[in-house]
Amino acid sequence: MAENKAHVCSDRVKHRTEKEYKDLMNRLSRIEGQVRGVAKMVEDERYCIDILNQVGAINSALNAFSRELLTEHIRTCVVNDIKEGDGSKVDELCDTIKRLMK
Repeated sequence: MAENKAHVCSDRVKHRTEKEYKDLMNRLSRIEGQVRGVAKMVEDERYCIDILNQVGAINSALNAFSRELLTEHIRTCVVNDIKEGDGSKVDELCDTIKRLMK
């Protein structure tokens, strides 16, 4: 992570601010903990519905992570691309949204 190059998108690399990086990593750590919790529930032979409820919470957390990442991508990489007269990231974004909404 390069702090002095925050929000620079080029060559398929995104330099994030320290805050953005920490926020994303904290979300991922919480999700990782939730997944470990579900594995423990399976080991402990917990009731199916209880496990499914936790899986639903993980899916929601992953969706929230994706929304945050997508929002920041639009605000930085896509906007910068458009300002430079190159719309290729718009096409890439549309394709990504299609895949996310399957």
